[in-house]
Amino acid sequence: MRPEALKGHLDALLLAVLEAGPQHGYAVIDTVREGSGGTFDLPTGTVYPALHRLERSGFVHSRWDTVGGRRRRTYELTLAGRQALMAERDVWDTFSTAVSALLARRPWPTTS
Repeated sequence: MRPEALKGHLDALLLAVLEAGPQHGYAVIDTVREGSGGTFDLPTGTVYPALHRLERSGFVHSRWDTVGGRRRRTYELTLAGRQALMAERDVWDTFSTAVSALLARRPWPTTS
């Protein structure tokens, strides 16, 4: 899959991964890879800047932990991050329904 296909959706994916609980950066990368069946194999140079951006936005909180003698940063969702994830899911539902309707040549669902 082309990397540009993720444009605009990376933050939502990272928030969704962190919904299950705190994770360090490499675990986030592994979870995205495994959760997408290997389709999204994101480089650290993409994930870490996004996590830092989410932290500056107040959607993620981080702390330093020491595991096995090594320091690593663990990220977790804030309440604002959970709310942002809910909003992102609504946007995704609308977007994916519209794209699917166009690509499959199906009529757009009508609301009654």
